[in-house]
Amino acid sequence: MRDRIAATIGLLGELVSFESISLTPNLDIVGHIRGYLASHGIDSVLSYGADGERANLFATIGPEIDGGVVLSGHTDVVPVTGQAWDTPPFTVVHREDRLYGRGTVDMKGFLACVLAAVPRFKDADLKRPMHIAFTFDEETGSRGARVLSEVMGGYPVRPAIAIVGEPTEMKLITGHKGGYELKTMVTGLEGHASYPGRGVNAISYATRMIANLEQVGRELAASADPASDFDPPCSTISVGTISGGVARNVIAGSCVFDWELRPVPGDDPEAILAGIEAHVRDVLMPEMQAVSPHADIVTVLEDAYPGLGTAVDAPAVALVSELTGLNSVATVPFGTDAGYLDRAGMSTVVFGPGSIEQAHKPNEFIEVGEIEACHAFLDKLCERLCRDA
Repeated sequence: MRDRIAATIGLLGELVSFESISLTPNLDIVGHIRGYLASHGIDSVLSYGADGERANLFATIGPEIDGGVVLSGHTDVVPVTGQAWDTPPFTVVHREDRLYGRGTVDMKGFLACVLAAVPRFKDADLKRPMHIAFTFDEETGSRGARVLSEVMGGYPVRPAIAIVGEPTEMKLITGHKGGYELKTMVTGLEGHASYPGRGVNAISYATRMIANLEQVGRELAASADPASDFDPPCSTISVGTISGGVARNVIAGSCVFDWELRPVPGDDPEAILAGIEAHVRDVLMPEMQAVSPHADIVTVLEDAYPGLGTAVDAPAVALVSELTGLNSVATVPFGTDAGYLDRAGMSTVVFGPGSIEQAHKPNEFIEVGEIEACHAFLDKLCERLCRDA
């Protein structure tokens, strides 16, 4: 085990060195992983995004038959722009029991564990296959997983169970919220700031729409089911970025902001969005267009990903529980690729090393103990597939 942990740390350093930021090309890191698998005699296939510059990787170890388990993770990471790091973000720094670097916990740590276990999988007498699925652009709406779920039906083998190795502190997760990623573009009318009534301030109307989003969020929280397994127990709305205007003495002619809706199962996201659009149509737009008929507010849905709601008696839950002794399940508020894998017909859970509390922050880290725990699980999974699945 000690040699495999050392190999994992080495592989993690290689993976982190690739600045595979979401929505940027990832063919370099995918090519590196593909070469590593090929060095162990394992073929892999790629499925591409629309621009051909980002790809998913899928590989099978063991008998080429249906069934078995797919270990799934994403290759992309969030940006480090504007974050104050104490270590170089794209270099793994080992301090005491922690490995620092962008993506160490979310989720290249899991990828490195899986890759370091490949020789073990390859040498084992697997009765059912072990599959590997690494995706692109999970952080921006699980775009790669959507592509993968669409093409997997054409692959010669089909996994039965999917384990998505997002950081859950090795706790068994059966549910998470879905996500709607939206962009709103406000068009106003520029003019001299000394005559604010003669223009339409796009920033002002953007902030009024945002205030309504916050009000809707409060209403969703007030109507939340107190028995919900989710934390927070309600659908949530959050604004992430905003920009607009050209100078303080010019009425802002444009403003753009990005926001998201994360619905819990049972809430109707289309109804929530329709209510938000009604406020824009009935309240904000008449005021704006009374000054300028060309003023406008347009919201576009840039991406959406499904939630996850795996039954407690599902095969994936039974398998992980059998191997770990875990007798409880939980939900998480963050999204993953699991919803798409579930829709593709696999019994799916989220279960992986590290804590989501360390993700997306400066000085992101994963503890070596979590990597050890992940390998202990992968060993048991390997042994189980040598018996059957």
